[in-house]
Amino acid sequence: MSASLFTTLFLIALGLYTAIQLWLASRHMQHVASHRGNVPEAFTDRIDISAHQKAADYTLAKTSLERIEIVLGAAILLAWTLGGGLQWLDSLWAGSGLSTLWTGTAFLLSLFALLSLIDIPMSIYRTFILEEKFGFNRTTGKIFISDQFKQFALLIVIGLPLIAAILWLMKNMGTFWWIWVWAVWTGFGLLMMWAYPAFIAPLFNKFNPLEEGSLKQRIQDLMTRCGFTSNGIFIIDGSKRSGHGNAYFTGLGQNKRIVFFDTLIESLSTDEIEAVLAHELGHFKRKHIIKRIISMAIFSLAGLAMLGWLITQDWFYNGLGVTTPSLHAALALFLIALPVFTFFLHPISSWFSRKHEFEADAYAAKVSSAESLTQALVKLYEENANTLTPDPLYSAFHDSHPPAAVRIAHLAS
Repeated sequence: MSASLFTTLFLIALGLYTAIQLWLASRHMQHVASHRGNVPEAFTDRIDISAHQKAADYTLAKTSLERIEIVLGAAILLAWTLGGGLQWLDSLWAGSGLSTLWTGTAFLLSLFALLSLIDIPMSIYRTFILEEKFGFNRTTGKIFISDQFKQFALLIVIGLPLIAAILWLMKNMGTFWWIWVWAVWTGFGLLMMWAYPAFIAPLFNKFNPLEEGSLKQRIQDLMTRCGFTSNGIFIIDGSKRSGHGNAYFTGLGQNKRIVFFDTLIESLSTDEIEAVLAHELGHFKRKHIIKRIISMAIFSLAGLAMLGWLITQDWFYNGLGVTTPSLHAALALFLIALPVFTFFLHPISSWFSRKHEFEADAYAAKVSSAESLTQALVKLYEENANTLTPDPLYSAFHDSHPPAAVRIAHLAS
């Protein structure tokens, strides 16, 4: 393949990616706006019109911002590739006098840092304008700045040795280096799953053990019935950043822990909290976590095998604006350009995710209460201003959870 042909294919793929994303977002906005005036029949006795309209307006505002981000994302990608951004950054580090390994490591670290820096203006807008407008933002300027510094520090502490190890393996492990990189990457992912709840998450939030009482006893009884053991039940101070509520379990092996947002604890009854936890435990009992780990491992292995072939092709570099082939440039190009060629897989991923949600709901209905889970979900839809009327095609493409009406009907059956 010639470099010019690959450039053409890349531009076509990027054009399709951008056009389809914009089309789906426009469909979504039109559908939500057209249903703004009436609460869906399944929710007329549960959610009032003002809450329904707030959710519609919030969705319209978020999707409008999403369209801007789609266009900006395409422009930024073009700037980094065909615009010569990666080549400029590579040339900058090439004159530093560092060894090949550390030049590549510095190149990739600075690329990730710059990508994060470029996203800060949009993050500020999302947090302090959009979320503030709808009453969800509780993040202060001090917290926002502190989070940025912590994320940068984690990039250095965690990213530097990982990137250096990957580049070393790519250089020294022969033709099948990608198998070794896959093993390291998979092991790193499992390590992060184990370490995140105990060592990383506490850098950003406080995790307080759930106090003794009827709620804790109900939760412990439920876990006993489900055969689930954890390293504790914790309340996270999510309210210091946002008014949104959630619950999840995190960790791996003996380091698993159950986490409730303080906003969720305040808004749900004991029965509803138990039902929400039963849903989360359903993911565990139906082995969804293991299935996701396995599927991610398979896709990452396939991706690295493809990269193992691409790094030997000059058209791969030249076709994306890099005139000096290198291992670190290949890795950067692969990471930032891959979504353009794989976006058509999103509906498949979303379908499997929604299937898992249905299975977790069914498990919760079995071990707890379908009605309590329904009540909890309705409250969460209302309090988080999640639209009840998403465009079906947009939802099928993007949403990891089933639409509200479909999910409630599934629980009722």
